[in-house]
Amino acid sequence: MSDIIQLLPDSVANQIAAGEVIQRPASVIKELVENAVDAGASRIDVLVVDAGKTSIQVIDDGKGMSDTDARLAFERHATSKIRQADDLFSLHTMGFRGEALASIAAVAQVELKTRQKGDEVGTLLSISGCKVLNQEPIACQEGSNFLIQNLFFNVPARRKFLKSNTTELNNIMAAFERIVLVYPHIHFTFTSNGTEVLNLRPHGDSFRQRIIEVFGKRLNQSLLPVGVDTTVCRIHGFVGKPESSKKKNAHQYFFVNGRYMKHPYFNKAVLTPFERLIPQGEQVPYFIYFDVQAEDIDVNIHPTKTEIKFENEQTIWQILMAAVKDSLGRFNDVPSIDFDTEGKPDIPMFHQTGEMQDFQMPKVDYNPSYNPFSSNSRQPAIPENWEQLYEGAGDIQDDSLPGGETVSFGGTDAGETQPLFHDFEFQNGGSELQEGGEGQPVSSALNAKMPIEEKSPSHYQYKGRYIMTAVKSGLMIIDQHRAHIRVLYDGYMQQITDKAGHSQKLLFPEMVQFGPSDNVVFQSIQEDMMLLGFDFSDLGGGSYAIGGMPAGLEGLNPPALVSDIVALAAEDTVSAAEEIKHAVALGLARNAAIPYGQVLDSKEMENLVNELFASTNVNYAPDGKTIIAILSQGEIDHLF
Repeated sequence: MSDIIQLLPDSVANQIAAGEVIQRPASVIKELVENAVDAGASRIDVLVVDAGKTSIQVIDDGKGMSDTDARLAFERHATSKIRQADDLFSLHTMGFRGEALASIAAVAQVELKTRQKGDEVGTLLSISGCKVLNQEPIACQEGSNFLIQNLFFNVPARRKFLKSNTTELNNIMAAFERIVLVYPHIHFTFTSNGTEVLNLRPHGDSFRQRIIEVFGKRLNQSLLPVGVDTTVCRIHGFVGKPESSKKKNAHQYFFVNGRYMKHPYFNKAVLTPFERLIPQGEQVPYFIYFDVQAEDIDVNIHPTKTEIKFENEQTIWQILMAAVKDSLGRFNDVPSIDFDTEGKPDIPMFHQTGEMQDFQMPKVDYNPSYNPFSSNSRQPAIPENWEQLYEGAGDIQDDSLPGGETVSFGGTDAGETQPLFHDFEFQNGGSELQEGGEGQPVSSALNAKMPIEEKSPSHYQYKGRYIMTAVKSGLMIIDQHRAHIRVLYDGYMQQITDKAGHSQKLLFPEMVQFGPSDNVVFQSIQEDMMLLGFDFSDLGGGSYAIGGMPAGLEGLNPPALVSDIVALAAEDTVSAAEEIKHAVALGLARNAAIPYGQVLDSKEMENLVNELFASTNVNYAPDGKTIIAILSQGEIDHLF
């Protein structure tokens, strides 16, 4: 029997490795820009065409490479960062595995121009699918210039699964932001299809200036500084004020020793102090930087190095939470009321004339022997001459009664009061109110004024959340918020299709500002939003003036509404234009729908139910959540 286990060729092994490291164009930019940072560059330029699918170029003015280093850099596990296994636990650089360039070269066509400082000429190296096509001397500037073309040209299955240009460009911008926020002293530029999107000037050690430059000046007003220095770690950065919270897409970043990381456990530490300050389910922005001893963390647990393991994780969690809580207490403008007067000076009170008045503490008058269960307890006193209160009230003439009938309350001479109605009981199935069992009906006019029987409402609202109504099969329960989302969504989708949205002008235009990645998403959905009735004016720098809103959205916050729609569209990973319209219509419907807790009257519930059953899908909301549930008659009977 022949052997079946074989060694993979290097080209296949590199493609497999590339599948872990290079997932999309954003992965290429992350690896190349991190290498440029490690090379000591003071300026890094990134240029992409077609969201990186056609070409990606990263130019830096770092120390460059010799001709030998340039050739070895594309070999697997070739690195200048580590020499032995122990070096993995004392890393101070971004890249270290030596897999990035080999992985990129395995799935793309690569051209590298590089020159070391002091050398007269540099090196040109061309590689395609792991094969070296050419290496020769060339005149070029100091540093490195990587040009990556036709990504995944030899892996068509991978290229087919790339998303739309908008989605891929959004991912590129997100990866780019994670790097530029850590290195404010480096000059970064980003250009897409020949248009400069970002030009971030160096700001020394001012992280705040870099954050403002990336996400806009409006965010600056919402940032509170966070800082604590302990023997375990040093934490610094910024956290948003409670009023800056968002339902989605809040800018949340953790950085450890200059490296971006995801950490749900630490995320909870930041949000815990906000639990009673922001609405449930909302998030606040934060930019938290950790400085930790390199030997206390392990960054080598994930191919993309975004997950990091800490040795003192619980301790750091406590330090982080305390630092955020302290920041909220020291810098947030929350009025406090102090009722502690012990040791405080006595402030005398003065009359309007200026004379000081002698004020006595109020005294409480009570009966210490009072016992509510004792018959000897003091009884409430009956006021004297109480009969005078009822003089002239013996007979009341009601002109509204037919024939001027008189309703008697009973005379005072009898020494007792008589009830207006007595000994009433329902006769004939409760259709007529009878008196005293003698079969004499009460006046028809009086009976009309005091209806005895009312028709049961067809719908009942439960806890401001569900509409309940009886159906043939049992009890139908409708989620009012989701039902209204379905109704509004269908209407907005029809407006986009018919291009028939109605705009309502704002008295005072409001401004909304987006970071680079969100701005890319907004530009892709702006046309569909305008079809719904939005009116935007480009102010430059990712800022837009909102001059109009779709009619019927009174009371909503225009910038927050637009931001929520953009956040929802950013989550959409489908490239079809119809899906972009879906995201816009769904985002608008969610914000405009009846909220949970809103009380509805019978007519409003009836209208909502009728509109729901006229919609395209009565059972499910546009996001797939259930709208209707039915408790069958058998289940109800079983309960009893």
